Amino acid sequence: MRLIQLTDCHLHADPEARSRTGLPHRQLERVVAAAVRQRPDMVLLTGDISEDRTAASYAQAERLLAPLDCPWFWLPGNHDESGLMADCRPFHETVDLGERRLLLLDTQRIGQEAGELGEARLAAFASRLAEDDRPTLVAMHHPPVAVGSAWMDALGLTDAAAFWEVVAGHALVEAVICGHIHQAFAGRGPEAAGGVPVYGSPSTSDQFLPGAADFAVDEASRPGFRIIDLTREGFATWVERVEI
Repeated sequence: MRLIQLTDCHLHADPEARSRTGLPHRQLERVVAAAVRQRPDMVLLTGDISEDRTAASYAQAERLLAPLDCPWFWLPGNHDESGLMADCRPFHETVDLGERRLLLLDTQRIGQEAGELGEARLAAFASRLAEDDRPTLVAMHHPPVAVGSAWMDALGLTDAAAFWEVVAGHALVEAVICGHIHQAFAGRGPEAAGGVPVYGSPSTSDQFLPGAADFAVDEASRPGFRIIDLTREGFATWVERVEI
């Protein structure tokens, strides 16, 4: 099975609206075209679909994703308006991947850039892990580990330690997939929780400069997406960049 991750589209109602370095609408259109050529079995969008939090921006996303010849799912990021997003296309907490499953976690804190699961979501996550013994992928918007950029690390998952405590109690989680960071990333969770791999992806819009102490856009980098190929033996993953 081939899973493709798209993230951080930052669309506006106006398709001609600009981001810091380009046109998010046009960039997503070209990223989707490149993703289609990779023949995915499923596509996952890990948040920040919208920049202006309008119903029209989500309608734009749905139209731009229409060329995908496979199921696709999304979860909210800190820039999203969850109600409008769900009105456009419902959220899913669990996706069946056959020999595996995918759990989608909502880390949004209303009015905040940083993310949080909170006690109720963590308890629900623990219950979902316990109800099935298949290997599990976990997707969320905010990264649960430091990515090496001081400003971004201050805006990650604030209760990451509690998240990893839940993971440590279940030997099921194969990998965590996150958005928010606008860059290719591969790291690991704490050894006490099994050192689970954590992956981030380039944005379909602007790219952030890796390793920067303060906010900085990487103008030399291109939009892209992450491919995750799942087999009985495990998985392989890599990033593809797209010329705009």
